[in-house]
Amino acid sequence: MTKYLFLIGAIILEVVGTMILPLTNNFSKLLPTLALGFSYLGSFYLLTFAIKVIPLSIVYATWSGVGVSLVAILSYFFYGDVLKWPAMLGMCLIVVGVMLVNLFGVSRL
Repeated sequence: MTKYLFLIGAIILEVVGTMILPLTNNFSKLLPTLALGFSYLGSFYLLTFAIKVIPLSIVYATWSGVGVSLVAILSYFFYGDVLKWPAMLGMCLIVVGVMLVNLFGVSRL
């Protein structure tokens, strides 16, 4: 489980950065832009540690799938974005896909 801590941290930082993106006003606001940059850089930095112990395919599928789902959920609460039912179904399929990749993905020896 501890090998996933870097991946969880990378996901959290990526989601934070993505949620900050609208606040940058096309990168014209300094503090949100700096926060965005640090979030993304931190996310990629933590990903480098995750891919040392977890196969890249599993890391990327989990990072992107969980990130997309969390951004969609948080966007509802913070920005009032509403997804129609086909989009929500798609989010569920992403989660199922990430679970399948983690269950049946290639493992390193």
